[in-house]
Amino acid sequence: MSAPFKVYKRIGDLRKLSSKEFSATVLIYADSFLEDAIISISALKANSADDVAIYLLISGAPELGDIAAVIDERTYIVQINEGVGWGEGINALMKLANSPYVIVMDPSTILLGDAITPTISKLSEKEFSAVGWRGGLVNVEDDWRSVDDKGVGEVDVLFSYFLGLNREHAIEAGAFNIRAIYYRNADMEFGLKLRQAQGRLWQLDLPLKQERHHGFYDTDPAYREEQSKKNYDRILQRFRGKNEILSPRR
Repeated sequence: MSAPFKVYKRIGDLRKLSSKEFSATVLIYADSFLEDAIISISALKANSADDVAIYLLISGAPELGDIAAVIDERTYIVQINEGVGWGEGINALMKLANSPYVIVMDPSTILLGDAITPTISKLSEKEFSAVGWRGGLVNVEDDWRSVDDKGVGEVDVLFSYFLGLNREHAIEAGAFNIRAIYYRNADMEFGLKLRQAQGRLWQLDLPLKQERHHGFYDTDPAYREEQSKKNYDRILQRFRGKNEILSPRR
């Protein structure tokens, strides 16, 4: 029985998901635990306008369960059955989005209210290329090895639990690194790329919560640490010491 959505062998085969125009597109990557994606998407639909699209990319061949039930006029699913890394998958969705703004969201993130409108409102001021829920300032005293959460305000990096982007700015800055097959620290690397390209990032309080983050807690620890280290080593190699690209300290 064929799936009720497009299934491709490789990410390079991916084609446009929709010809409809939207005000924003939420991009979700999932390689397992699709029941979390169902819950997250349901909360997203209940707390956002109909002109916000949802693109879900399923990597590999996990148990699909009832995921097809989320499909409607603004919710699209695509599966890459040979699998695709986090960075490359999110980039592909971003490039195909028919909206000026995209929001990268983890399946563990649950909307408790309308988080989309304030995010898009801040982005539409044209002062910031990225607006997100959690992030912070690189700790230069710690030799760039940690990030301090300073709350609402301008930041160096934002995390991909819920990350709103000016789509054009993100693509111009090079988007996410396709070598990041795992999400952790890939969002930080992107934030610093955006800063280097003169983009600004803003952290915002939003009505969100995070349920169990399976991508971290239920990933093989050796794999998690290996891939996280690879992502962070690229940050240190490329950006450490370039304090001039950082946002104002606070």
